[in-house]
Order: sequence, then structure tokens, then C-alpha cells
Amino acid sequence: MNCPFCRTADSKVIDSRLTADGRGIRRRRECPSCRNRFTTYEWVQESAPMVVKKDGRREPYDRNKLLEGLQRAFQKRPVPTGTIEELVRTIERALSEIPSTEISSQRIGELVMDHLSRIDHVAYVRFASVYKNFRDPEEFALEISRLKHAPDIKPL
Repeated sequence: MNCPFCRTADSKVIDSRLTADGRGIRRRRECPSCRNRFTTYEWVQESAPMVVKKDGRREPYDRNKLLEGLQRAFQKRPVPTGTIEELVRTIERALSEIPSTEISSQRIGELVMDHLSRIDHVAYVRFASVYKNFRDPEEFALEISRLKHAPDIKPL
């Protein structure tokens, strides 16, 4: 590992620990030349599945797209940022358990909506309105009515 301070090609690992989520390793390093210390993180790089869109196009899974969609849904809602990040990790874990190299965007959307419906009704309706492409107020009303009558859904 190159030192970020003096660019020496070698550094010494002083300490290694698992990251908080247990999916990576945090290494504390020291440069033998300049004696500066720095931290590096290592994760297993899993092969990203291909997402099959409604129109048949295929594109690599993009974590940022999921995160941005959730951030828009939760905008101005009383939900901690950590909740959004944890939701992304939960959805990604569920996706990684699917034994296919291709996942439909519909399946991803259903997973997101399933989790959102349990966390925040407003975020759920916001996401659903884009995902389901609501065209008029009646579609919003139907979705809200469904939320009201779902026994296992608890508002925030």
C-alpha cells in the first residue's frame, strides 16, 4: 500500500479490525519512511448483478441509484440518515441471496417498497408514485387506502 503522504511503496499494518457492519476490514498503517499513520478499508468485491429494466435493457447494479431514490423518498422526513444506509444494506443482502446474475428492476422495486411500507408511509407513497408511475390522483388514493388497511404496516 502506497503512503498517501510521501508515496513510499510499502507500509506496515499496525492494527486490523472488522468494520462495524462486519463486511470489511479496517487496517491502521504506518509508513516506514515518513512515520505518518493512515487508515485503509478493504471489502470483498462481489460481482454486481445485471439489472433488467422494464424495456429489456440491461445495466450493472448501481448502489448510488438505490441510495439516491431512497434519499428522495425520505426527503424532509424524520428518519435518521443511518436508517437509509441500513435499508440499502438490507436490500443489497436480499439481492445477493438471489442465485441469479440478473435481477429485474421490478424485483428491486418490490423489495424497496416492502421495506419502506414498514418504515415510513410518506416515503413509501413517494417511492411508489415514481415506481408505479401514478398518472392521476385516484391512483394515489388507492395506494393510500391500501396502506390504511394493511394490518402489518406500522407508521413511523
